[in-house]
Formats: sequence, C-alpha cells, structure tokens
Amino acid sequence: MENMTIKGVTTTNTLGQEQYEMFTRKIGRKTKRYCAYDYRHLDGELFTCVKPTLAACRTARDNWVAAKEV
Repeated sequence: MENMTIKGVTTTNTLGQEQYEMFTRKIGRKTKRYCAYDYRHLDGELFTCVKPTLAACRTARDNWVAAKEV
C-alpha cells in the first residue's frame, strides 16, 4: 500500500477508494493505537476520520454515506 498522504495531502483520488494507516500515539506513559482513514465517495467528496479501530472508521463512513443519501 502506498502512503495515505504526501506532504499532508491525501492520495485517495479514485472514486470509491479507501485507504487507512494504523499509528500509535503516546501521551505520558499511556500509548494508544489509532486508525487514520480516508474514503473518496462516488460523488468525489472525501470522508476522513481517526478512530481506535478500522471497524469503527468503516462504521462512521457507512453512517456518513447513509446521511448523504437522505
């Protein structure tokens, strides 16, 4: 998989494409793992989020798509 961003700009350009990266953030002694997620909708709009798991990101995407269709 290629990088999700180049110089802070998403590389998710194809309609219907999703990309994600897992990363770890350390705050004090605690470390937490997160998923950064981008999805390019079929109408060209970009959805992006950061959640603890890929499943949570996909759920948020599905809710966003459902809200767009109403």
